[in-house]
Amino acid sequence: MRVYLFIAAIAGGATWLVTPIVRHVAIRIGAVGQVRSRDVHTVPTPRMGGVAMMIGFAVALLFASKVPFITGLFEASNQAWVILGGAVLICLLGVADDLWDLDWMLKLGGQLLISVVVSWGGVQIISLPLGSLVTASPSLSMAITAFLIVASINAVNFVDGLDGLASGIVAIGGIAFAIYSYIIARTSPSYASMATLIDVALVGICVGFILHNWHPAKLFMGDSGSMLLGYLITCASIIMTGRLDPVSIHTSIYLPVFMPILLPILVLFLPVLDMLLAVVRRVSHGQSPMHPDRMHLHHRMLKIGHSVQSAVLILWGWAALIAFGSIMILFFEAQYVAIGFAIACVALTIATLYPYYRRRIPEIRAENKALAAAKRRERAHREEQQSLTQPGQEHPQEPLQEGEQSHKGNDSIDDVIEPKEHQDHND
Repeated sequence: MRVYLFIAAIAGGATWLVTPIVRHVAIRIGAVGQVRSRDVHTVPTPRMGGVAMMIGFAVALLFASKVPFITGLFEASNQAWVILGGAVLICLLGVADDLWDLDWMLKLGGQLLISVVVSWGGVQIISLPLGSLVTASPSLSMAITAFLIVASINAVNFVDGLDGLASGIVAIGGIAFAIYSYIIARTSPSYASMATLIDVALVGICVGFILHNWHPAKLFMGDSGSMLLGYLITCASIIMTGRLDPVSIHTSIYLPVFMPILLPILVLFLPVLDMLLAVVRRVSHGQSPMHPDRMHLHHRMLKIGHSVQSAVLILWGWAALIAFGSIMILFFEAQYVAIGFAIACVALTIATLYPYYRRRIPEIRAENKALAAAKRRERAHREEQQSLTQPGQEHPQEPLQEGEQSHKGNDSIDDVIEPKEHQDHND
């Protein structure tokens, strides 16, 4: 375990040290992300952070190849160098996109080609837990491997919308998968595991980059980084699946047999969910699956009322719940895991919706108060109208009474004038 922690520290330290240099180069060559309508950042920020992570990963593998505990992994197989070569190609494809904003079809074709090359180099799924362990044919194995790599690459790319979000989610998934692969490796004569090595190096480069990428970010990972992370975490899971021998697996550990297939999906649950929702949403509107919009999960978190930091932390919490919840079922009884999972779900749900209700409750109270006041005014006006239209009221006769009073007043004047006229006539 100490060796793996040492490799993770080397990967993180190398990434942290190289990132400022990569940032300077990105500014010099014009790899700067301009502010677009769908973006959250408000200041043009350099990209190509994936190059720093790629360098950190390469340095970690080179150090690991010289460590006696892990050297046997490099001597027994060339998987590590195949993965490193594929990582370089994926990173270069991402750099090209960061510089020239490639068409999505061209980028997807490049991803598929690199995935096939890596699969042809020996990084393949050799067994599938479909009711029982089934050994896949070479062609089927290459096809499934390429599909999983391309899907994971784009899932992480879709979720990379806030500072530190993608790297944090992948780091959490890498920790969970490293724990699982380490436990599986302990059943073998040698504790060394290529899957664990890839995972700890992946976690290291993510942590090293987050130190520069936390909001407000000094450098974005860009497509060179998001595609690299999706590629590496999938390669680690594929290597773990490749370690399972269909003949040696006993039914007593049947559930762990499924985990190499299930765990990559679970650790990338949020990116995969976001990708599926985006594809369905865009296709239903007659748009390209790669058409950009502001309806991703992180955009929705900001609309609820979260800050960038709180949105990232809560999404990290959801990723950790799903990833580590799937691991805990291997160590604890299912009912206890379910109870803990439910409690954590309630807590995260409250944290997710708290800004919305904090803002909406005063608004709802003000709306209810205004509605009650309007109802009172309407009731008072209606009562006033009813009182005016009731029979027997004296108010409608007031004009007639005034006329009668004026007529009576004239009669009294005539009475006063008439005796004077009689007096003049007599004279």
